Amino acid sequence: MKNGNKIIVIVLIFLNIGCSSRKKNILAETLNSQKEEIKRVMDNPNAFELQIIYTHIKRNQKNEVKFKDYTYNLNAKNYFYPASTVKLPIAILALEKLNTIQNTSINTEFSIGDKPRKFKFSEEISKIFAVSDNDASTNLLEFIGFDYLNNSMIKKGLSPFRVVHRLSSPDSANPITKPITLYKEDNSTMNLPPLISEPNKPLLLKKLKKGIGYKYDGKVIKGPFDFSNKNYYPVETLHNTLKRIVFPEVFKEKERFHLTEKDREFILFSMQNLPRNAGYDSNQFPDNYCKFFMFGDSNVSIPDDIKIYNKVGDAYGTLIDCAYIVDVQNKIEFMISATILVNKNEIFNDDNYEYEEIGLPFLAEVGRQLYQRNKKNKSN
Repeated sequence: MKNGNKIIVIVLIFLNIGCSSRKKNILAETLNSQKEEIKRVMDNPNAFELQIIYTHIKRNQKNEVKFKDYTYNLNAKNYFYPASTVKLPIAILALEKLNTIQNTSINTEFSIGDKPRKFKFSEEISKIFAVSDNDASTNLLEFIGFDYLNNSMIKKGLSPFRVVHRLSSPDSANPITKPITLYKEDNSTMNLPPLISEPNKPLLLKKLKKGIGYKYDGKVIKGPFDFSNKNYYPVETLHNTLKRIVFPEVFKEKERFHLTEKDREFILFSMQNLPRNAGYDSNQFPDNYCKFFMFGDSNVSIPDDIKIYNKVGDAYGTLIDCAYIVDVQNKIEFMISATILVNKNEIFNDDNYEYEEIGLPFLAEVGRQLYQRNKKNKSN
């Protein structure tokens, strides 16, 4: 009898091992694909400084969400330039700060410095997500200030993170913001003085110095390009920002963004909105202009039943996308964030990168395969 019990225990152990081994890691399956778009990157992933995090989303009978994360080569200490992905927290925290001021809303207008032009918060946020407008993010950053942005992220557990410069803006690293005038909804105005931020300290990370040269003032300078005084937004922090704005109920109160539900819904709407639906010329700004996963290598129209809530970035040969992808009809949902460097000649700032040849096809195919595998698993 004792021997019989031992056999039963052994059989159960093997059954459990078999069950656990059958649990699919569809990120690993996707990255093992023999499709050329993926294989040519995965044959030498270190050369592309690839980092990925994929989140499987499971809902119980109460519709409560649970996350299961799968990662590839994730390391916050390995620096990559975050480019326009920093606009995601800028947009969110602009509304969070605005909520602390009475008689304001997403439709409140503001002006910057002594210039008469007025901007509307809702319109600037729409520009950020529809076409990744640099001026719009700079305008909101003048309102927020660097310290408010950085400290708010850290307080919510979204670290490491830092933004120390504007994007494609003159005097981009000036720590002093411009004065702001708010035009409140009770017809009063509110003058906000310039904000002086903490001095910038060089980053202490790996892979801060990249390449063999960089272009400056029309000339190629020999030696690596130094990113130690640039913005810093690692993949996991970016991905966790997305989780908080999509599923705030999963997080503690202190970890959430303090937005009204109306404001949060506006952010989400803007994130999935396509350029053509935001008033832009579809010839200049096709559907995939800011949608790298699934559609980055194709100018086809994105189907109405597929919603991609995301923020992309591209600069210095680096592509980043952070997305919550939903198929409304087939009830498929998952999250995926990734960064890839495509700079074969190792010269930075020369606008000679393999975005179209390697980077976008890779991200698009990864997105498509994750979608198809989720769809297949849903039907099984």
